[in-house]
Amino acid sequence: MGTTLAEKVWADHLVRRGENGAPDLLYIDLMLMHEVTSPQAFEGLRLAGRKPRHIDQLIATEDHNTPTANIDRPNPDKTSALQLQTLERNCKEFGVRLHGLGDADQGIVHAFAPILGLTQPGMTIVCGDSHTSTHGAFGALAFGIGTSEVEHVMATQTLSLKPFKTMAINVDGELPAGVTSKDIILAIIAKIGTGGGQGHVLEYRGEAIRKLSMEARMTMCNMSIEGGARAGMIAPDETTFEYLKGRPHAPEGEMWDQALEYWKTLKTDDDAVFDRTVNLNASDLAPVVTWGTNPGQGLPITANVPVPQEIPDANARASATSAIEYMGLTPGMPIKDIAVDTVFIGSCTNGRIEDLRTAAKIMKGHHKAKSIHRVLVVPASSRVRLQAEQEGLDKIFTDFGAEWRNAGCSMCLGMNADKMVPGERSISTSNRNFEGRQGKGARTHLSSPIVAAATAIRGTISSLEDL
Repeated sequence: MGTTLAEKVWADHLVRRGENGAPDLLYIDLMLMHEVTSPQAFEGLRLAGRKPRHIDQLIATEDHNTPTANIDRPNPDKTSALQLQTLERNCKEFGVRLHGLGDADQGIVHAFAPILGLTQPGMTIVCGDSHTSTHGAFGALAFGIGTSEVEHVMATQTLSLKPFKTMAINVDGELPAGVTSKDIILAIIAKIGTGGGQGHVLEYRGEAIRKLSMEARMTMCNMSIEGGARAGMIAPDETTFEYLKGRPHAPEGEMWDQALEYWKTLKTDDDAVFDRTVNLNASDLAPVVTWGTNPGQGLPITANVPVPQEIPDANARASATSAIEYMGLTPGMPIKDIAVDTVFIGSCTNGRIEDLRTAAKIMKGHHKAKSIHRVLVVPASSRVRLQAEQEGLDKIFTDFGAEWRNAGCSMCLGMNADKMVPGERSISTSNRNFEGRQGKGARTHLSSPIVAAATAIRGTISSLEDL
């Protein structure tokens, strides 16, 4: 019997197979680090008198706590400043490469690595951050780990894990105009639920997936964790190879040829068996927007907010009732009638150059609605910011009335100065809409950059058709 893509990568990194129910020991090719989940790991090494096993397979950046404005001035938040200073001190002491504020290669941890060509097919990649699944878009087995595991990888370059289950997500057909990879993944999460992928590696397959750009694929894999999965993967193909070729850390010459030969073997065998299979027809999809307080509470933009009394399942009914109350919505109201205060375009989900180009194309020649308090456009990395400015996108955004910021996690998680106030409502291209995620009492609707840009023009949740 054949093997799946995830099983092949796992087997290629197996150091020791566990016996009698014990976990396997896997070799880790690359660990990414940031200021939030690394301090305890560094301290653990320090107390044990250890040094990292392979310095050249660790790389750090500053992203979660970083200000996205006035980065040349002292950080006004003492806690954030301390975390950033601690990372800088730790990286200097242990010799770990760091891309800090002001560095051209600084950015959100899941965004800067692919741009540099550090993320490659067939690798095992970990980080103390759940959205590490982003890198699975390249055919890498990538997932988030805990702080104690970060220390273990630093010390040994290995990780103890029990094998994951596998799930095939087949998306065939042609995407309608105005429907993006963000809509595909929101539709998948709505279908399987926020716990539907628990313990699984999701492999996205099918005609619609093969036609996606690398950046769109990263959006898909990024949000795999929101469906409860450990990781998401897409088999590498010519789109992948074209994206990687010529990047700073990509193989060159004969090494490129050898790598390419191996990368082309990274696909699920025809006779492989998945533990579970889910099918979607891309042509049936529409722009999806979340109405509730988790990424699984999403509906087509043309739908209405659910009426809890009409939901047969008691748990789902209670969840909807609570979410609608927190979000300040009226059951049964059209999603397109929801007015927002803030628009956030950015994050490791949708802050890449392709996303910014899409938003700029829609915003060009318009100005934000008078009812919109602010529009934040935050590139996912400094390289993206520089490229956007070279293309003149920053001027389109500022002419529109948006704030053009420096790279960072920004309003995605409210761990920095970019926060919302209680009761404020946003349309956001980020990945989570949990209660208080963007600030205490803040209300978040997730969408694609297309919907976010259209909403910024009209003031209420909108699609391209509404312009």
